[in-house]
Amino acid sequence: PCVHTGPSPFGLLFDIDGVLVRGRTPIPGAKQCFKKLVDRNGKYKVPVVFVTNAGNCMRQTKAEHLSQLLEVSPDQVMLSHSPLRMFTQFHKMSVLVSGQGPVEEVAHNLGFEDVVTIDTLREAYPLLDVVDHDRRPKDKVFVRSALSTTAPAVILFGEPVRWETNLQLIVDVLLTNGSPDNNWASARSPHLPVLACNMDLLWMAEAKNPRFGHGMFLVCLENLYKKVTGYDLKYEALIGKPSVVTYNYAELLIRQQAEKLGWTTPVKRLYAIGDNPMADIYGANLYNRYLQTVHLDKVQLKAKGGSGAVDAPTDSAASQTSSSGLGRSAGGGEAEHELPEGCSSILVCTGVYSKDQEELPSDPSETVTEQRIFHGHRDFRFDPSLMQPSFVVNDVQEAVELVFQQERWPLE
Repeated sequence: PCVHTGPSPFGLLFDIDGVLVRGRTPIPGAKQCFKKLVDRNGKYKVPVVFVTNAGNCMRQTKAEHLSQLLEVSPDQVMLSHSPLRMFTQFHKMSVLVSGQGPVEEVAHNLGFEDVVTIDTLREAYPLLDVVDHDRRPKDKVFVRSALSTTAPAVILFGEPVRWETNLQLIVDVLLTNGSPDNNWASARSPHLPVLACNMDLLWMAEAKNPRFGHGMFLVCLENLYKKVTGYDLKYEALIGKPSVVTYNYAELLIRQQAEKLGWTTPVKRLYAIGDNPMADIYGANLYNRYLQTVHLDKVQLKAKGGSGAVDAPTDSAASQTSSSGLGRSAGGGEAEHELPEGCSSILVCTGVYSKDQEELPSDPSETVTEQRIFHGHRDFRFDPSLMQPSFVVNDVQEAVELVFQQERWPLE
């Protein structure tokens, strides 16, 4: 086993889109920088996990895509929906899933046993989806009285292709308690549980300007629901960066990678490298605040003569994990192992953020103004100080070199 007596062991969390690739095009320097992370035998020197808010594929597919830069295994990849593996209380329920790609396969892989897709729903109820005149039934149809199982929960994996279809059918399901052949309830509150992955309002592909992300779809759904019912749409959980539950799960994967390297010394610090101030930087800083609260609680408990084992904190950092607190209970494990001392955020200028935009707060203590645009999710209280990165660099190659210098690790 490898016991580190020199520099403290650390782990790296890489965002993908805008950091390593733009669409299918690798960002210059990404391949060269990864050569610094492996030894002559191609073995990683430090634990590395790729944390993306993408969720329209399987981990294996994303790993194969990344392997054009460096050999990446599926257990090093974390998609926006990966923490749903921990939400076992929903796994035996029937769930309606929204997104694109192999959403049914993804749901089953995460542990959900009874999965209903939007396509299955519209086939069962062909009169519901009528915005596109070409898709309207031409002949008289007989609507099924109900699906084989109604959907007691809705899972939003990512942005769909036909937004109007998914928006219509999800609202139908929420307002009929899972039975779209019934009339809408006059006021459906509370409604069926909704779990959403990926809150990114914007993301960066090959185009010069950012593209709409799943966060934009959520904005549409939330506003439609409130316009129709007068009530706010409530989430059982919000998963993906910047939620704390996502970083809790990423830290678990880092520990697993460290064990594979033979490390017996706990990882002391995480470095999260990303291009999106609202997702990557806000999330890493929120997680860092969470870690500080855990360690402070542990010190205070020991000072009082306790064991030092503490529950997850209930401060603003943890409370933003999800709207219901499920994120905290699903994260778990804080009392069972030594958490890192902190998480540093590194912002690169090859994606959503560019230095020309000057969107970062110039002062960490800057207060919210009417002029400041908040791209985060509705349920996350805006704290400008959390958008202030620990470091700003040009690209991922410079980011890796910076981390190795900070930790006094050899670059070669």
